[in-house]
Amino acid sequence: MRWSYLSAQEQSAALRAGAVTSVTLTEEAIARIEQYDPAINAICVPDFDRALTAARAADAARARGADRPLLGVPVTVKESYDMAGLPTTWGMTRHAHHIPDQDAVQVARVRAAGAVVLGKTNVPETLRDIQSFNDIYGTTANPWDLTRTSGGSSGGSAAALAAGFGALSLGSDLAGSLRTPAHFCGVYAHKPTLGLAPVRGMVAPTAPPLPIDLDLAVVGPMARTAADLTLLLEVMAGPDPLTHGLAYDLTLPPARHERLADFRVLVLEDHPLIATGAAVRAGVNRVADALADAGAHVRRHSRLLPDPIEAATIYMQLMLSNAAAGLPDELYEQLRDRAAARDPADRSLDAARARGMVLSHREWVRADHRREHHRHGWRRLFAEFDAVLCPITPTPAFPHDHTGGLEDRRIEIDGATYPYFDQLVWAGTATMPGLPATAVPAGRSPEGLPVGVQLIGPMFEDRTPLRLAELLEQAIGGFDPPAGYRDSARTRAR
Repeated sequence: MRWSYLSAQEQSAALRAGAVTSVTLTEEAIARIEQYDPAINAICVPDFDRALTAARAADAARARGADRPLLGVPVTVKESYDMAGLPTTWGMTRHAHHIPDQDAVQVARVRAAGAVVLGKTNVPETLRDIQSFNDIYGTTANPWDLTRTSGGSSGGSAAALAAGFGALSLGSDLAGSLRTPAHFCGVYAHKPTLGLAPVRGMVAPTAPPLPIDLDLAVVGPMARTAADLTLLLEVMAGPDPLTHGLAYDLTLPPARHERLADFRVLVLEDHPLIATGAAVRAGVNRVADALADAGAHVRRHSRLLPDPIEAATIYMQLMLSNAAAGLPDELYEQLRDRAAARDPADRSLDAARARGMVLSHREWVRADHRREHHRHGWRRLFAEFDAVLCPITPTPAFPHDHTGGLEDRRIEIDGATYPYFDQLVWAGTATMPGLPATAVPAGRSPEGLPVGVQLIGPMFEDRTPLRLAELLEQAIGGFDPPAGYRDSARTRAR
């Protein structure tokens, strides 16, 4: 029997029943990585010896009667998380030999929960791309089509899951970095409510691992089933004891409903700033139809939806102001000059990004104030709806494109081209106000590529989109392995 494509919950049940050992699960995962990863390049920093040691310890603990949420389950971790004794580079060659001496708080949490960490997964340089490639570790390919990207910045994690390299992965998300790779690779991911899971130790080298609250950015779970997202989120969620103390507790409310028929869902398939490709539109409508068929209350429009054009503009300003904060003074002054040369009447997203790079504190406060207006608008909307269903990006996974700078690239949507970063507006719909969003598989494109959608929920009601994702998985199906991967794992004796 092959174990690699079982969910984390299924693997845990088999471990509890004595049907398999953690060593067997780990050896099979390692064998799959050795067989398939030379072509995919998802696991950029393997940690197999320590993984096998942890697996043996998990088996010994279980023999003593221990049981923890992830005891003995093989997982992977995004390269951007600090892991003691392994490099954390964020794909930057100048930091190729940066080796932290302690685990990030989330790595420590999954280890404490009993997980066996197989290694680290590939990322784009500085995590700032919708693809995962860098000059240290190379390019990560999509297991569905090696000529296409697996997404970014958690592209290595999504590819690893699709190929059966571990049951879970830790990722992060600022511009769709959990949701886009999940969409491209046909797996699940959850962007938690901003601040729900601490980010300490998910830090660019060589910054110290301080408990800093990152604006917009979150850490979150990736998996092959919706229920596994909840399993891992429960391990990850909760305040950092360095800032809130051990006695502080944050209990998420239960999902609003337990049946598809009871959910009230607003469906969005069009954005005023960018086209939605036919394959993604079909995925949105497949999920919308399943909801309607189950008796859910589905609507296509609401006067309560905050202005999507202003939302995208605020998102670009806040995201780029954060990205530019650490730039050298000389480069920052050049960006200031370029922004000043823009036509004041230019309200494009490209202009918003240029101005956001050099946003003054006064301007940032104004943008943040507008963000609060949008949050209030979302609270009003979620009094009438339980979730919003919409795209993650306008297209399925696109061919590898490493040409020029990010600002020079274009994305093709059904024959028309748009600025590369404009496709982030759908990810920003949830990110700017800090809302939870669950990425779920929604079928295949005519070329056979995965298509995903996101379910956006109310702030700190993460269990609502997660439960909706579970119910949809039952209704329309979920992850299915790419052709050629399911039955060919080879367990290597050690």
